Amino acid sequence: QICLSLVKLLFYLAHSPLGSIVLLDFQPRQFVMVDGNLKVTDMDDASTEELSCKEDNDCTLDFPTKSFPLKCSVVGKCEGINEKKNLFNAYRYFFTYLLPHSAPPALRPLLSDILNATGDLRYGINETLRAFERVLHLYKSGLYLQKRPLLLKDYISLKGFRTVEGEDYKCWPSYSHLGCLLSIHSAEEAAAICNSQSQCQSFIVTQQRTWTGRPLASFQSSWTDLIPDTNAVVYIKRSASSGERL
Repeated sequence: QICLSLVKLLFYLAHSPLGSIVLLDFQPRQFVMVDGNLKVTDMDDASTEELSCKEDNDCTLDFPTKSFPLKCSVVGKCEGINEKKNLFNAYRYFFTYLLPHSAPPALRPLLSDILNATGDLRYGINETLRAFERVLHLYKSGLYLQKRPLLLKDYISLKGFRTVEGEDYKCWPSYSHLGCLLSIHSAEEAAAICNSQSQCQSFIVTQQRTWTGRPLASFQSSWTDLIPDTNAVVYIKRSASSGERL
């Protein structure tokens, strides 16, 4: 969410009515999340000036660990230097730390491609935004889910119930520090996640939604202490419930 919002912001800056705007003091502390969108808190160090040049050799974009040769345009400006400076700063301050983590395994290669392409400045901001929007579409639609055996049949579902909240086993990347709370596309995906975790004996699908509209599921090591909840469905492994009265 943070990276996509940042890319949308940089897309606007690259195509603003004032021209391509560069953020000269590009640091994480210069941004804040407001209603799920990333905002710049200080525009004092923004500029529309692009480096003047006479030849291509005048257009090297330097960073502490990398340098990129750019072209000198016919009007004597280094082509795309503001856009590329913003994009590489986004890569080194945000993408490097956020993109490799948390995504479903099937989407990680696509995020790795974005990371590598922006780190080498092979993508401009237009290509970067399209790549992010493609990943978001796959994520929200569930199209990233690979064909696999149907596992939900191995679970008993109880509508209108949930287990008593409390500290349970933890997983990564959980929305709660007290247990294992993950976003899912469907109960079928939740069953696959539960099967992959040795501690998991049950999971609860709630009405809570993430910013993409995906429901949250709580994975738990037991299924006892059920309480009524009209907005939840608890799924219990048949193997865990065998010999027990539901």
